[in-house]
Amino acid sequence: MEPINISISHRGSTHPLSLLPEATLDYLHKRLEELTSVAPENQKLLYKGKKNVPGDATVAEAGLKDGTKVQLIGPTAEELGGLKAMESEHQKKERILRERAQRAHVKVRSTSSTPSADSRYTFHRIEALPHLPNPSSARDLLNKLANDPAIRHVMNKHQFAVGVLTELAPHEQPHLLGLNVNAGQAIKLRLRTDRYDGFRTYKEVRRVLCHELTHNVWGDHDNNFKELNSTLNKEVAEFERAQAAGTHFLNDPGFEAPQSALEAEAQAYVLGGSQVLGGASTSSATDSPEERRRKVLEATMNRLRKEEQELEDRCGTSAPEQ
Repeated sequence: MEPINISISHRGSTHPLSLLPEATLDYLHKRLEELTSVAPENQKLLYKGKKNVPGDATVAEAGLKDGTKVQLIGPTAEELGGLKAMESEHQKKERILRERAQRAHVKVRSTSSTPSADSRYTFHRIEALPHLPNPSSARDLLNKLANDPAIRHVMNKHQFAVGVLTELAPHEQPHLLGLNVNAGQAIKLRLRTDRYDGFRTYKEVRRVLCHELTHNVWGDHDNNFKELNSTLNKEVAEFERAQAAGTHFLNDPGFEAPQSALEAEAQAYVLGGSQVLGGASTSSATDSPEERRRKVLEATMNRLRKEEQELEDRCGTSAPEQ
């Protein structure tokens, strides 16, 4: 029986591997652990023609063929050790803060008009890559994302915690826009353009961040994922709309909905997959306010569909295999 020759790519390195067709997936995962130091339970394999089969199935039954190129996603044992150490340090700080709170006899009244977010539901470390150009600008962008009031709002509401917020290095998963490591231990974002001649727009990166935060709960891009992703994007838009309440928008007469509201409504349709609007999107001077609004909403939805499809195609998560 002819062996199956495949190539495994991980973190910029390619590993050729020769397997017999009757070799099991469990055996393949063990071999990959020897090559990459990624434990089997943390390995996610991406390749064309993949089939969902149990670990005792053969590699042939899993859809692997001679010449298949496989992308391995997953943290190494060394990376997980560093994240666990960071978590232990954070737990120690939390314990000290709780003990101090229990000893306190005086309550301090907050002067802020909005309740403070739970310190647990945040990005516990911001990490720019010092070997890339303009690391200070990258850190500023990461800090802006971490302190974005709308992002902090949804993280506190849904109790999201992320160990490290950092950027994807040029050699690390070059086809991805974002990567969620083990359901929130780390989120890595593609901050720079594909040509690495500058940074992507803030709105674009924040949208990827919302997508990756959804992977804290759901690993696959199924209906559960799309529903939560829709909720997060809608809540971000509604939060910003609420903050802007009282602001005067200089739109056409009768067209009252601000762009954030249209974005929120379009998100509910596109990401939730609940409705599709029909008809042409070209506006004319004779259109009614409601018709103009419908056409702008449809154009917004078309744009969001393209953006969301790109995100799904260029998104990764290293959550364990189900």
